[in-house]
Order: sequence, then structure tokens, then C-alpha cells
Amino acid sequence: MLIEELVVLFVLLIIVILAFKLILEYGGTILKIAMHLAFGWITLALVNVLPGINVPINIITMAISGFGGVLGTFLLVLISILF
Repeated sequence: MLIEELVVLFVLLIIVILAFKLILEYGGTILKIAMHLAFGWITLALVNVLPGINVPINIITMAISGFGGVLGTFLLVLISILF
């Protein structure tokens, strides 16, 4: 029993060390992507407050504004106004 628990603990420790190494190595890129997603979703929410612009919030529009950021939200607003 004790050896099995030590093996599981050792495997978990290796996974945590690899995760920290990955975060330290690519942390800047991960942070940029997270900020891009956040700004896209925030602008999508703010745009829906404006009168005359109605962009429905669903999975597709959240994906477009999340991956596209502010530019994706601008594209959604432009399509909403044109059609």
C-alpha cells in the first residue's frame, strides 16, 4: 500500500513540475491569449449596451469575439448593422 501511494505521489509531482515548466516557458503567450479573450468578451458585453446594436450573445458570437478580440467584436457589430 505504501509503495503504491508513493508511486502515485511521485507521478503527480512529475506532472506538477512539468506543468510549472510549461507555464514558465509559455506564460507570456498564455497571458496574451487570455487577455485577448477577455477584451473580446468585455467589448461584446459593452456593445450590447449601446442602443441600436443588438448582437446576440451565444456560443458562436462568444467564440468569434473571444478568438477575434476587439476586431472580432467589431466584425460582429458590422455584420449586425449591415444585415
